[in-house]
Amino acid sequence: MIVKSDIEIARGAHKKPISEIGGKLGIPSVDLLPFGHDKAKVSEGFIKSVQGNKDGKLILVTAINPTPAGEGKTTTTVGLGDGLNAIGKKAAICIREASLGPCFGMKGGAAGGGYAQVVPMEEMNLHFTGDFHAITSAHNLLSAMIDNHIYWGNELEIDIRRVVWRRVMDMNDRALRQITASLGGVANGFPREAGFDITVASEVMAILCLATDLDDLKERLGNIIVAYRRDRSAVYARDIKADGAMTVLLQQAMQPNLVQTLENNPAFVHGGPFANIAHGCNSVVATKTALKLADYVVTEAGFGADLGAEKFMNIKCRKAGLAPEAVVIVATVRAMKMNGGVAKADLGAENVDAVNAGCSNLGRHIANMKKFGVPAVVAINHFVTDTDAEVEAVKAYVATQGSEAVLCKHWAHGSMGTEELANKVVEMIDGGSAQYAPLYPDDMGLFQKMETIAREIYRADAVLADKKIRDQLKQWEEAGYGHLPVCMAKTQYSFSTDPNLRGAPTGHSLPVREVRLSAGAGFIVAICGEIMTMPGLPRTPSAEAIMLDKNGDVQGLF
Repeated sequence: MIVKSDIEIARGAHKKPISEIGGKLGIPSVDLLPFGHDKAKVSEGFIKSVQGNKDGKLILVTAINPTPAGEGKTTTTVGLGDGLNAIGKKAAICIREASLGPCFGMKGGAAGGGYAQVVPMEEMNLHFTGDFHAITSAHNLLSAMIDNHIYWGNELEIDIRRVVWRRVMDMNDRALRQITASLGGVANGFPREAGFDITVASEVMAILCLATDLDDLKERLGNIIVAYRRDRSAVYARDIKADGAMTVLLQQAMQPNLVQTLENNPAFVHGGPFANIAHGCNSVVATKTALKLADYVVTEAGFGADLGAEKFMNIKCRKAGLAPEAVVIVATVRAMKMNGGVAKADLGAENVDAVNAGCSNLGRHIANMKKFGVPAVVAINHFVTDTDAEVEAVKAYVATQGSEAVLCKHWAHGSMGTEELANKVVEMIDGGSAQYAPLYPDDMGLFQKMETIAREIYRADAVLADKKIRDQLKQWEEAGYGHLPVCMAKTQYSFSTDPNLRGAPTGHSLPVREVRLSAGAGFIVAICGEIMTMPGLPRTPSAEAIMLDKNGDVQGLF
């Protein structure tokens, strides 16, 4: 049997005009802003018109900690959405947009895989509808206006040593992490230390994903703290008078993008913060719009449940008033074996003992999700090398954790491979056992919130932070920001801050290196361990294999 690659499958898709996909959800053609024939933005006016509709049921797809063996979270999100439609339910999916950084680095794209993909795959993984470019431009407009304000007399008395607004670009470029700006003499301004983050770590990205409409977007943009004066008082983006122009640049980007799965089911793809350095969820606007149009909405949160799902529950749902009804935790036999100590090269051989040894990572995530009051089921994303004994070992382990595991073959068979999972999810939702609640209250202290996540989710013994960080958190509390949730920036590969420590480690500590106040987005970022907000390219980046063939088709993208 010839096995096709993801890009070959996507290129052979029988896509329907985007107006037909919109029609499935009751979106008139006039309310779709088309980008070609297969993707469109949904108008703000239409979104406002459906706010009186009853909400559908929200389903979160999350996963174990990622390993080189692969998990397939987006693939499962797409497969479950198709599976729900296949059993007669009106369902839509909501996922994030892809960043160019990992596409040309090592992670690959964000459109799913096999026969559980969102199309057009190539456009989605590259420039798509230009949202990331708009976010990058809005962010850097603010940067330029800060330096311009300082150059023309600095009326706001900004302390140039305390400008906290960094620049961004949507590419992995470690050389730009720390720079010196405005060199070259008087005409170029006042030299100062600066730096770049990747666009997905931008506060503007988080704001776009958490804002409810354009008015909320403008207010949040105005609330961004860009610098401090010598007396430590804050300078905001609205003081620079940048919020209006930034909103103009983001007006179209605020409208959710509508595309389709390989099975021609509707998919909203909007926003793209990473979960290891940001809050890792698609936009509130897209999720809430989908809930007004479909009976079931399947969304995902980035990386493992210790990062993306925790932030989905504690930040997105808290801020947006969302209440998920079910959680799907994606796991693979291969990843269980790798967590059990098997090298990647040896994953093809049956090893039930290693599966059992590695299941502790999965068990930790199951236990964590129960703490939010939402029932969870495990989706075993099937690989052809999995043996019956290995699959049964995972199922047996999950049963001991008070949950159920369902074997899913959506990569190879599309919706036919997820009908059992779809029926199980519907059964869980109909059971009515979901009682969502965040992990900590708003009025808990900021450092105590970090300790709660570290203790309850990571199983860390302590949070290590020096006096400077603790004092900064107290100052923010005194300034009225103590009610904000915290967004942990941490390696995705482990419950600890050591990316090589797999499984379910205990007896470790969580070192907090830096804290940042995202006053516009509405959370505090705690940068832990060695995590970077500007990634670097690997030794052999994917970009080396990406090219156009003689027919003008993209090769090497996945």
